[in-house]
Amino acid sequence: MRLEHTFDITAAPDEAMAAMLDGARVIPCMPGAELDQQVDEHSWKAKMTVALGPVKMHFLADVHMDEIDHAARRARLVFKAKDTKGMGSAQGGSDAHFTGIDGGRTRVTLVTDVQFSGRAAQLGRPNVVNDVSQTLVGKFANCLQVQLTGSDEEARRAREESGKPLSGAAVMGAAVKGVMGRLRHGDAHDTPPEPPQGG
Repeated sequence: MRLEHTFDITAAPDEAMAAMLDGARVIPCMPGAELDQQVDEHSWKAKMTVALGPVKMHFLADVHMDEIDHAARRARLVFKAKDTKGMGSAQGGSDAHFTGIDGGRTRVTLVTDVQFSGRAAQLGRPNVVNDVSQTLVGKFANCLQVQLTGSDEEARRAREESGKPLSGAAVMGAAVKGVMGRLRHGDAHDTPPEPPQGG
């Protein structure tokens, strides 16, 4: 499954890239993620909770910054994750490109390829996963922005808030918003998932 996202950050490209390469700052900004261990400068272990529709899974993930090109302002992150109850796994990579834009800001382009197996492969259809991922990336971008421009206390609170998994209501809302958008453009191939139970 291929996902593409773009967001803008109020920071210079080199500063934005440095923040993205700092696992201690960036992993807690990922919704549902918690930094467990820093293995070395570019490798980390993390705990991740993924909730999509009625399914909630808890993963242990190995995260590694595989390629870093400071001159081109590009970096590639790879990950492998296994559900703690052995119900599935996920692996893939994310390529990030940092481009300077007007006002001293940076446009971050993320292209992610991810493959699910086991029960994780049943998390949702591609359109639903894409809709929810838009919400996840939005939360991540907001948290990253605070890491770059906020106070230490604001940065800490942003990491704590962003690290929480999306609620069932937020997942449902993102899916419905995506379906309505495709209906307006005459390209609706998914119906909203059944509401999550108890969450």
